[in-house]
Amino acid sequence: MAAAERNTTLVDPADRIILALDRGTAEEALALAAAVPELRWVKVGLELFTGAGPAVVLQLRQRGLRVFLDLKFHDIPATMAGACRSAARLGAELITVHACAGGEALAAAQAAAVEGSADEGLTPPTLLAVTVLTSWDPARFRQELAISTPLAAYTAQLATMAAAAGLTGAVCSPWEVTGLRAAHPRPFTLVTPGIRPAGSPAADQKRVMTPAAAVAAGASQLVIGRPISGAADPAAAFAACCAELG
Repeated sequence: MAAAERNTTLVDPADRIILALDRGTAEEALALAAAVPELRWVKVGLELFTGAGPAVVLQLRQRGLRVFLDLKFHDIPATMAGACRSAARLGAELITVHACAGGEALAAAQAAAVEGSADEGLTPPTLLAVTVLTSWDPARFRQELAISTPLAAYTAQLATMAAAAGLTGAVCSPWEVTGLRAAHPRPFTLVTPGIRPAGSPAADQKRVMTPAAAVAAGASQLVIGRPISGAADPAAAFAACCAELG
């Protein structure tokens, strides 16, 4: 069963939450993960991967954790394919690629990820097409990138292109989840960063939503970082997020 299929039947709130391990060293990341005993999923992003290297993915998996490798690959088709093949060999179950790399690159990445997982006898990962980062607000998106298409419509266009290329998931802000879910029913996976429990500061995120609202809108899984990792008691903060999801 593919990761995308598994994500369609999540019933335990702990399976919906992906903790972003925004740490620079493997030791710090592993300590944070260990501080949340009920944790199931973790996100390894650019900061941690650059500081700790691919070995941290294996270390996390050895502790029974499922890994979302969020490196947002964006390059020519051959390079994206090679990167996704290597990422799949590590055992990452969710892998991000930028949708704006185009359909040819996305299709190459998808095929290579399947090949890489087969090389290691692993279940194929779900490639997630990154649409528009949650740090963009609609006005600045239009002005700085000179993209006249409204942000929500642009997100939908990228997700449709990714699905046509064979990808079975996307990353979007919670603001776009309802529209994308209507266009891409389950088992298409929608992962949403920009999740902030009620009362949490938005920080550098612009298009945010609470955990319960994002799931109600159609999100498959939620990426939550600082509201948990920056809490005095990460385990309690994680439990509070789970309780909100009911």
